[in-house]
Amino acid sequence: MPVPVPQQRGVPAAETPHGADLTVLVIEDDPAGSITGPELSAAAGTRVRIRTARNLTEAGRLLTDDVDCILLDLALPVPTTTTTATTTAPTAPDHRPEPVPGRADELAVLTHVLRIAPLHAVLVLTAQDDTELAAEAVRVGAQDYLFRGELDARVLSRAIRYAVERKRADLAQHQLTESGLRAQENARLERGLLPTPLLEGSDLSFAARYRPGRSRALLGGDFYDTVRTPDGTVHAMIGDVCGHGPDEAALGVELRIAWRALTLAGLCGDRLLSTLQQVLEHERQSEEIFATLCTVDIAPDGRRAGLCLAGHPAPLLARHGRPARLLPYEDGGPALGLLPRARWPRRQVELGAEWSLMMYTDGLIEGRVGAGSSQRLGQDGMVAMVNSRLEQGLAGEELLEAAVAEVRELNGGELTDDVAVLLLGRDPERIRRRGRNASRPGPVSTAPPATAAAPAAASAQRPPLYGP
Repeated sequence: MPVPVPQQRGVPAAETPHGADLTVLVIEDDPAGSITGPELSAAAGTRVRIRTARNLTEAGRLLTDDVDCILLDLALPVPTTTTTATTTAPTAPDHRPEPVPGRADELAVLTHVLRIAPLHAVLVLTAQDDTELAAEAVRVGAQDYLFRGELDARVLSRAIRYAVERKRADLAQHQLTESGLRAQENARLERGLLPTPLLEGSDLSFAARYRPGRSRALLGGDFYDTVRTPDGTVHAMIGDVCGHGPDEAALGVELRIAWRALTLAGLCGDRLLSTLQQVLEHERQSEEIFATLCTVDIAPDGRRAGLCLAGHPAPLLARHGRPARLLPYEDGGPALGLLPRARWPRRQVELGAEWSLMMYTDGLIEGRVGAGSSQRLGQDGMVAMVNSRLEQGLAGEELLEAAVAEVRELNGGELTDDVAVLLLGRDPERIRRRGRNASRPGPVSTAPPATAAAPAAASAQRPPLYGP
């Protein structure tokens, strides 16, 4: 007697444990009905619900999400037209191999069932003398096979449970593989979004460290960049979008790319920050989102710079033979996105002949001082820490690596906020060595000498970037 079709469920049966109860859809055209529910229940000691379909069209109607396993007779004929099952279960990508040539017709009924029931366990019934066909059915996608002549309730009950658990394991492995591939793609994407400094032709040294606060991420809401424009000016920027999620990381990338484009287009100071605020206002998900920013434009001679602060911590300047100190921050403007018509004054800063300039985000200074402590490192603590490292003779990459490592150690573990640190420096000795190498004799050029009139005219037309 056919079992009534139960109400469909929203979750695929292969992913939902039904406890001790199992529902089996038997697809065979044996009018005697060789598989019966009471016999299976008695053998397994649990409740087994049997649902019987005489053909694939009827099976399409009876295949619902609460079916745990399909028992399919490979001898079942394939009708010329079949009805696809109506089910709320999600479809899974079909990566199953095709049957070997010569077996496609014999396995047509199986391939049809696998197509309409990608999330269900499938057992096949075949003749005892056709082991090759049974093995090919498993290779194509069935979980196991049974011979009709050796079929009994105990063997069938055990095979059903094995097939269900194997299908769940296969689905879990498939999901794990897809998650791994997505993680690799995301990592490649995030690495591609990290900046590549454009400093070709500059005498300045460059180093950076970046640690996102999000677990298993390569990119956070902090962002930085450095470019050299054709007039020889080196522009550097570091910023922080409030928050730590992927939306904040995406917004940080947009602001960084916009900053680079605007800088290469000739914008600087207040004009540049005002335009960046417009970008932020158009791209942010909420009006509560804001971003802090620090920009520095260093003169071609490397001895002075312009500084703009938009709610961001002031950079740290270390001159040769002097302790590091914070640059003035009293004239800074608000963070981007807070005030609609804000202004950001540009302060002139004297750097000197030999110096190191460290720009950073607040993740570096907001770490704890001691595990369980409520005290923050703060800017004063950071200045003292950097000075102690400078006294040890550290510079460049080594200085940044030691500073970030000490902040983590003081915090008692990983920092929860994003951390970005950028270090620019000017070393006259390095510049002299580079000049000596450039002055060595090289191939003689046959090109006519350039006149001085054109460069002089271009210089006269170029607006001054620096004040007195």
